[in-house]
Amino acid sequence: MTGQTELRASPLSHWGTRFAAASHAAGHFTIRELAFTTQINLRGDPSEDAFVNEVAVAIGLALPLEPNTYTGSDLRTAIWLGPDEWLITAPDGEHQSLPAALREALNGQHHSVVDQSANRTLIEIAGSEARLVLAKGCTLDLHASAFSAPRCAQTLLAKAPVILQGMAANAFGLYVRDSFAEYLAEWLVDAAAECAAARALDTDRVAARLG
Repeated sequence: MTGQTELRASPLSHWGTRFAAASHAAGHFTIRELAFTTQINLRGDPSEDAFVNEVAVAIGLALPLEPNTYTGSDLRTAIWLGPDEWLITAPDGEHQSLPAALREALNGQHHSVVDQSANRTLIEIAGSEARLVLAKGCTLDLHASAFSAPRCAQTLLAKAPVILQGMAANAFGLYVRDSFAEYLAEWLVDAAAECAAARALDTDRVAARLG
């Protein structure tokens, strides 16, 4: 109806308090949802210079052609998903303008542009124990020498399919489907609590030895 304000709720909108409490309790780990991230699935032929060049102009950055890497920054990224597939991300509010710009730039070329902004939410985890938390449910080699920016991968975390993105030194983005979001949030909070408990136990043991 005209005059009504659009009300939106992200899959984890009611988790803010729990995330804050878990982050405070863990001490070396933080978790938050980056809601309403624009996510555009792009497909095309990277061997065609026209495709690669026109996309670069439309989104303002070059497509990553090396497997399991991404280009860009917090404002906009292009994440490699496959030999002819990428996820283009941007801040909230670009889910119409960004695909329109891509379609206009690629008019006449073989391509696919699909808005998937409502398909996944983005969870950011960070802190010195972020890798330990992820390692509890992911089989990838997450050592800093093997998985840091600009690395990314489609993988399983606690059996939930995610797109894992290495961001800052100890920060990661988890693109997870809405249907798995609450399950993964619960798992992350529990895993962080386990890490905090193990660290506290180690501290107590050291204190006991020192007498």
